[in-house]
Amino acid sequence: MASNEQFPLGQPGFVSNPIDRAAHLRLDDEKLFALETSKDARAYVIHKDSILVTQGANGTRALLTLDEARKFGANPGTIFLGLKDGAAIFGMGIPAAAAEDLIGRNDVGVENLRAVATTGAIAPHELSTIAMAKSLVTWHQRHGFCANCGARTSMKEGGWKRDCPQCKAEHFPRTDPVVIMLVTKGDKCLLGRQAIFPPTMWSCLAGFVEAAETIENAVQREIFEEAGIRCEDVKYYMTQPWPYPSSLMIGCTARATNDDIVVDRKELEDARWFTREEAVAMLNRTHPEGMTGPHPVAIAHHLLANWVKEKT
Repeated sequence: MASNEQFPLGQPGFVSNPIDRAAHLRLDDEKLFALETSKDARAYVIHKDSILVTQGANGTRALLTLDEARKFGANPGTIFLGLKDGAAIFGMGIPAAAAEDLIGRNDVGVENLRAVATTGAIAPHELSTIAMAKSLVTWHQRHGFCANCGARTSMKEGGWKRDCPQCKAEHFPRTDPVVIMLVTKGDKCLLGRQAIFPPTMWSCLAGFVEAAETIENAVQREIFEEAGIRCEDVKYYMTQPWPYPSSLMIGCTARATNDDIVVDRKELEDARWFTREEAVAMLNRTHPEGMTGPHPVAIAHHLLANWVKEKT
């Protein structure tokens, strides 16, 4: 099986941790202001599922000075992400009109985050901080009003909280837990397709963890609901932050106890069993039918590749 230099086995995208979150500074407005006005401060600018990047002799650059970010139209409000080598890293949003004004320029643009991550235009070690910026920027854009009383809320604690001045409710960013699992039975594994996938791609099944549900129960429920497969022996593999918009993918494996697939067409376009040999070919992009596995940026690739590796 071919190796991947950008995302080696067990290291999908968005999992590195290169910055100090420095949570103690979130309560110090004076210190945050000083950090924001420092010439060493940098920012990632987010627009929906995209990121603002510049193009130059050294290639694509996503980490901008705050002056650059503001010059291109980024919002004045900044979200404190943490410290890198003592310098502050912030997240910023950009209005749709400002992003549209950048269309057609050669020196700067708003690029799809998934695309720049999978093509290597942005270095893997930057992705986790970008994921943090994207999650928080998106949360603020969606939670400008209090869910309790409807009053406009204000950003506090460096962007990690919103306060309601009317009913005094406190609102915090949320992360949605999602189970993603590779189900196997002997030397075959279960993979599925959604209509939104690239035409050739098959991947692991996944779904949100529901209220008052264990990870093990969520794995078993989702597999049965989507494919009619009962499973047991659920085991944890690893987690991956997934900023679409703000999920935590909980990678698991499980063993199927039956073979007959019953596809829920509302959830999946199709599902089927694949042999280990087919899985190798899909990961290597050499399957005779042109079928491919998930990209190495995603935890699904690593679940599948780890299973293949176990018998090689």
